[in-house]
Amino acid sequence: MADFKHNYFQRRTKPKGPRSNNRITSPDVQVIGSDGQNLGILNLNDAINRAKDVGLDLIEIAPNAKPPVCKIMDMGKYKYDAQKKANKAKKKQKKIELKEIKLRPVTEIHDYNFKIKNAQKFLTKGDKVKFTIRFKGRELQHSSLGSDLMEKIKQDMQQIGRVELQPKFDGKQMIMVIQPL
Repeated sequence: MADFKHNYFQRRTKPKGPRSNNRITSPDVQVIGSDGQNLGILNLNDAINRAKDVGLDLIEIAPNAKPPVCKIMDMGKYKYDAQKKANKAKKKQKKIELKEIKLRPVTEIHDYNFKIKNAQKFLTKGDKVKFTIRFKGRELQHSSLGSDLMEKIKQDMQQIGRVELQPKFDGKQMIMVIQPL
């Protein structure tokens, strides 16, 4: 009974990667040899036997083709090459982050300049910058102060960024997103 529970709760995972050898479902396959030569359309068992004779695996390369295209090659090498290719693609892609800069409608000029300088640094690195002006208490009645500050930010960021999301109210705060040019 304990053995039943153990098997029942085991995680069932689908095998990852392309189908190979006996996992291929099509009765006939287009076979490419280990040297890259086209061997034609073969019965699945014949193709698997040819791969075994050379000491390699039959791997399904194009499963959606009619008939599926399979290649005789080493499964370990195939997985290794696929992993290398994926890592190389991942290395090349640039991840854009959203940096947030928080201000108040009554922020002093020195603090404002410091935050603008940081925002310019973020934009030159290629990140987006989200400006948030938070209003407290009665400051909400003077929302024009926030609008004026957002306009000033737009002017200061004009050379290195453009507005992606126009200034808008979100509860008790005003938000604007600027992306690099």
